[in-house]
Amino acid sequence: MKAVVITTPGGPEVLLLQEVEDPQINEDEVLVKVEATALNRADTIQRQGRYPPPKGASPYPGLECSGTIEAVGKNVSRWKIGDQVCALLSGGGYAEKVAVPAGQVLPVPQCVSLKDAASLPEVACTVWSTVFMMSRLSAGETFLVHGGSSGIGTFAIQIAKHQGVKVFVTAGSEEKLAVCKDLGADVCINYKTEDFVARVKEETGGKGVDVILDSVGAPYFQKNVDSLNIDGRLFLLGFMGGAVTQVNLGSLFAKRITVQALLLSIDYMTLVHLLLVIMHAAAGLRTRTLENKAEIVSEVEKNVWPAIVAGKVKPVVFKYLPLSEAAESHRLMETSQHIGKILLVA
Repeated sequence: MKAVVITTPGGPEVLLLQEVEDPQINEDEVLVKVEATALNRADTIQRQGRYPPPKGASPYPGLECSGTIEAVGKNVSRWKIGDQVCALLSGGGYAEKVAVPAGQVLPVPQCVSLKDAASLPEVACTVWSTVFMMSRLSAGETFLVHGGSSGIGTFAIQIAKHQGVKVFVTAGSEEKLAVCKDLGADVCINYKTEDFVARVKEETGGKGVDVILDSVGAPYFQKNVDSLNIDGRLFLLGFMGGAVTQVNLGSLFAKRITVQALLLSIDYMTLVHLLLVIMHAAAGLRTRTLENKAEIVSEVEKNVWPAIVAGKVKPVVFKYLPLSEAAESHRLMETSQHIGKILLVA
């Protein structure tokens, strides 16, 4: 088969489409003929040599895919050859075929094309596990997502609105904010021209929001704390703006704030100094056990898939590129000009 190989750590130019050996499945896996895969920030970090795949995982990038099942392991009962599916991966999506543990496979939702289904597994599993399973966001609460026009952001807006939550977003242009508003965001804040802390306080009568989902990291940490309500929950997906910061512990104590990250859980009673060495959302999913990932996938199918089938949550795809243009897709992602997901079509 053909797969995109990271020939050496570096820029997008190190991604080359090459002939490689077909993957072999074990008794608990299925073999998927890939229709499409979606880009995630973790892919660019892996390309730079700062995020090696877990032991035993595919060396090729790609943390989600859609396609058709070509073979099933002897212990697999739910799936059969010919099923159209999408899947959460530990790697290997940038290829024509990929082996996937059966517990990480999802049916393609009705009303979603096989190609577009590649945009769903990673964002659905990340948002549902972090925002709803771990941060316990519930109907009637308020939620702020930074980077509302990203793949994570566009999905989080829709599923949070479906759950009866008031949604705040930040983004860096009026065009991106307009898309967020169309997706259901209630309060849209241009972080380049407006202080999001002041706007959040204004819109909540000085209370702050209940849950924040953030990928910026250090520059936003104290601002996030200042934007949270009593018993607020902050979930950190990454540190695109920096990894080290200082925090006013008094504000954490006063508000009984919970801070969590994908590889780190911090209780306000023991937090003294914040040093985040975590990856993008995919890192937390990628390194979890097979059992834990299967549990998350099951919860997503039960709670999120019905909303997609009902048309309440839709894929947001910015651009389709062929697998041979993986380097160009990475260049595009690193400009941060896209809205939603970028897909590579096998």
